[in-house]
Amino acid sequence: MSSMPTSLVQRVLGLIASAAVAIAVSLPASAHHGWAWAEDGNSELSGVVMAAKLGNPHGELTLEADGAEWIVEVGQPWRNERAGLKDGMLVKGVKLTAVGHRHVDPKKRVFKAERIVIDGKTFVLYPDRE
Repeated sequence: MSSMPTSLVQRVLGLIASAAVAIAVSLPASAHHGWAWAEDGNSELSGVVMAAKLGNPHGELTLEADGAEWIVEVGQPWRNERAGLKDGMLVKGVKLTAVGHRHVDPKKRVFKAERIVIDGKTFVLYPDRE
């Protein structure tokens, strides 16, 4: 770039900076990870696992609860493992209770689990939030 005219270098650097800002600004808006989308108060949701998609960035269960399908976000693989929750425990047909936070929009059936209870055993995914 040193052999380019100064005005062209400035335009190229300006475009690069603008693109970087646009990407940085759009990332938080497009991601639902974290807690900002969830209610402050704790709730419980009990049902039967219909499907599981486990892995990064976090696992998701499709849970049938009270005749409706919910997406229950569980932890990342390392977080589930630390809590003692194994993938084989989150398979179709398992009855569980998720303790955590519902989506702030009551029309969205999305739930972020802090704890999972299976057969009376509690698996704490987020011990720092207890």
